[in-house]
Amino acid sequence: MSKSKNNYFNATLSDKLFDAANVLVMCIILVATLYPFLNVLAISFNDSNDTIRGGLTIFPREFTLKNYETIFAYQGLITGFWNSVLRTVIGTLLGLLSGSMLAYCLARPDFQARKFVSTFLALTMYVSGGLIPVYILMRDLHLMNSFGVYVLPGLVSAFNVFVIRSFIDGLPYALQESAKIDGASDFRIYWQVILPLCKPVLATIALFLAVGQWNSWFDTYLYNGGTPSLTTLQYELTKVLQSTTNQSDIRGKNITDLVTSVSPESIKMAITIVVSLPILVIYPFLQRYFVKGMTLGAVKS
Repeated sequence: MSKSKNNYFNATLSDKLFDAANVLVMCIILVATLYPFLNVLAISFNDSNDTIRGGLTIFPREFTLKNYETIFAYQGLITGFWNSVLRTVIGTLLGLLSGSMLAYCLARPDFQARKFVSTFLALTMYVSGGLIPVYILMRDLHLMNSFGVYVLPGLVSAFNVFVIRSFIDGLPYALQESAKIDGASDFRIYWQVILPLCKPVLATIALFLAVGQWNSWFDTYLYNGGTPSLTTLQYELTKVLQSTTNQSDIRGKNITDLVTSVSPESIKMAITIVVSLPILVIYPFLQRYFVKGMTLGAVKS
């Protein structure tokens, strides 16, 4: 501690000004990043009639749980929650597995079709069939009213494949050659050599996939809207917001009483907190891999 104090007092005026400017800029960024979320949290816990007055900052003026009671009073919310969790876990794991396998193949210089496959994948990033052809495809594949429609269409993402392939290209190819000399098969090289070294990029892609799966609701609306057992949390919360806006009744007079006592703005903020909280809980566990991924190429021998 004394050594750091001495370094501070021995620093020049320009160094002190630079440090002070850094602290000031970081504080501004922190406030700009944190304030909107705290404001949303305050509105979600504030009384709806009081929220209409405006002027809320980061603390609720009239604390209430009525906004969350309105959300969780809807039928199908628990089923939707577990379906969202299930599709997020399965979709993320299968997306990582299929994407990393394809990326490993494209990163192999002895894979003769790598240019053709890479070009084909790149075209899918710029050319899309549109909503109607995709809907017809899902119908012809018999994925309508099934859980598979949440997972199978997103198994391979061209962007994710290219990101993982770029990371694998940066690994020494001598690792694969030495493993092959020791008698390892291609799958064993992929599973025991490549995947452990790709943890930083896999953690990043996993967060992309998890956020996409967790926030998705439009596929439920298109393909599984008539199947209550396959509903998702986001789709149910969308119906909550619509019913609050339209003052309509879904469950009965109890929910009508709740709907008429809250405002769409308060419900909107409460929904934002409900759908954001799980991802915010997961992010700290993946953060160390992000830091490792940024520093892997920082030191060159």
